[in-house]
Amino acid sequence: MVSIPVEHGLLLAGILFGVGLIGLLVRRNIIFILMSIEIMLNAAGLAFVVAGARWGQADGQVMFIFILTMAAAEVSVGLALVLQMYSRLKTLDVDAASGMRG
Repeated sequence: MVSIPVEHGLLLAGILFGVGLIGLLVRRNIIFILMSIEIMLNAAGLAFVVAGARWGQADGQVMFIFILTMAAAEVSVGLALVLQMYSRLKTLDVDAASGMRG
């Protein structure tokens, strides 16, 4: 069985995290912001799995399951907020949400 070097896995995780971070900082649409957060969470999960495989421990897989659970909860709450925001403001721009203050 051919194994992937740890450096390659961590490099891919870093690139995915960077793409997610750039999407989070650049995009104004809340759906794209949620997708960017998902990419960042998956990058962190990949790093945990790679590190766990490197040391031969199952801790990385356990942390990845925890991250998947947290991502599912984040998506459910986030999409509920998106639906509420769209029904009130008729837009998904996060700048429009700043007008919801008092």
